[in-house]
Amino acid sequence: APPPVLTFKGAFATPESVFYDAAGDRYLVSNINGKPDAVDDNGYISELSPDGTIKTPKLIAGGVNKVKLDAPKGLAIVGKELWVTDISVVRKFDLKTLASKGDIALPETTFANDIAVAPDGKVYVSDSSVKAGEKGFESNGGDQVLVIDKSGKAKSLAKSKDFAAPNGLAFGPKGLLVNALMSNEVYGIGPKGEKTDIIKMPNGGLDGMLVAGDMLIVSSWGASAVYRGKLGGTSYEPIIQNVKGPADIGWDSKRSRVLVPRFLDDVVEAYEVK
Repeated sequence: APPPVLTFKGAFATPESVFYDAAGDRYLVSNINGKPDAVDDNGYISELSPDGTIKTPKLIAGGVNKVKLDAPKGLAIVGKELWVTDISVVRKFDLKTLASKGDIALPETTFANDIAVAPDGKVYVSDSSVKAGEKGFESNGGDQVLVIDKSGKAKSLAKSKDFAAPNGLAFGPKGLLVNALMSNEVYGIGPKGEKTDIIKMPNGGLDGMLVAGDMLIVSSWGASAVYRGKLGGTSYEPIIQNVKGPADIGWDSKRSRVLVPRFLDDVVEAYEVK
């Protein structure tokens, strides 16, 4: 596996997600800064430049300028706003002024994780429904995927313990794809809320997921690696290895880079992928 082309250090505290803002040509990083389910109002968002510099260590920060941010995870741009999952809500911020634009409540959600915008404009959120126990994550039993319609209301799309702590979200030719923190599966969700088109990765503890062209790219805590394979295929190989705690990866579409937040090491790395 190739070495990273960029390594960012010094600005992060439990970095969970990296999002490439194509319009602004920048990387945004969510920092949990503590336990991933702690209501402590000390989470923050960092802003990085693709040239390797840390532009703003704390672009948006809990407890500053009337911002509430506990344990931010997934990031998405919706219209002129940055949307951030935060335990039981989605927090909205104006992209220009960075001002808080309110929250979207997520019904019966205890561990809001990834967020993804569908081609039709609907927004999907995964609820891993876990709690941080002494031996790692333990299930709360409410594993679900939620959908937010254009009116800004959230509802459960499907709920099942079989989802095994849904985590990363992405969109393929058949629609929504979900991966599982507590297994090695990537799956779709059928009309009755059932898992469909199941793909098994070589290892589990799945976290980030993205679609780049006809390729599916998935990060795995179990393998300390990032896998890649053809969408709809069954063969997945590691393209990045020896990265402990690879969380919610991003994709720099301008430079063909996978952006890896190393959750346990407080580091963000960029890898060129050809």
